[in-house]
Amino acid sequence: MELIKVTPRGYCKGVVRAISMAKQARLDYPNENIYVLGMLVHNHHVVEALKRIGIIPLDEPHKTRAQLLERIDHGVVIFTAHGVSPQVINTAKAKGLICLDATCPDVLKTQAAVIEHLEKGYEVLYIGKLGHPEAEAICSLSPAVHLIENEADLKALSIEKPLFVTNQTTMSVFDIESLFQTIKAYCPTALFCEEICNATRIRQEAIARLKDIDVLYVVGDRFSNNSNRLAQIAKEHGIPHVYLIDDVFAIHSAQLKEAKRVAVTSGASTPTYVTNQVIDYLEHYEENKKYPVFDLDLLL
Repeated sequence: MELIKVTPRGYCKGVVRAISMAKQARLDYPNENIYVLGMLVHNHHVVEALKRIGIIPLDEPHKTRAQLLERIDHGVVIFTAHGVSPQVINTAKAKGLICLDATCPDVLKTQAAVIEHLEKGYEVLYIGKLGHPEAEAICSLSPAVHLIENEADLKALSIEKPLFVTNQTTMSVFDIESLFQTIKAYCPTALFCEEICNATRIRQEAIARLKDIDVLYVVGDRFSNNSNRLAQIAKEHGIPHVYLIDDVFAIHSAQLKEAKRVAVTSGASTPTYVTNQVIDYLEHYEENKKYPVFDLDLLL
């Protein structure tokens, strides 16, 4: 079995920055409770490793960042790499909390572009994923920001003002291009600003270039939008068997039966340690091989 290790893979600069900030916060505020509004990065192994050093995640389905903030009365609050609305930041400061903003610079750039065009009187179409914290932060800026997930969402809108169109940074570059073309036909005078971050783009393009692959493993969390998009693109580009896996324990012999060429990539929030275990396991693969020992303490 030939193993192809797709590059690039693993942590992007925004994830590295967020994790470094959380670890430093533990050193800077040894006697304070430290909370994160949501998953600091979208990988549950990282979240569990951070919990071991006293970084407390607050994450409940269907609750906004503002609602999660209600649970904190004192201590340190970290805003995640995915961004947060100015209203949430202001509320946290008003409560007297120590605020640390781990928002990825690429996400801040998108927020700034949206705010600039709102102030100029534009309506905003924001292509993103419902419920994703990055989309939540952008859409909470104004009722004039409309979340678009697919073409059907466009048909429900009636917009008279000038139109500005942008997107969540971790979407599929191919999906965004398709929706941009549809919106151009719908509104030829719209302004467009494609905001797929470079880390997402080059990982997706690397997957799209793969040839003659029987099986692809995408190592990443199911909550990671960029990991899910890698798996989606692989399927759209004809890879017959694509598996989004948390770690090495999700690899089973039935997945590899008769596979000659197997590739591995990982999402931008997946620790190198986790991906390397998968690669090592596959490089020395034999049916019914024992899984390696997994050590959370090696993730940070």
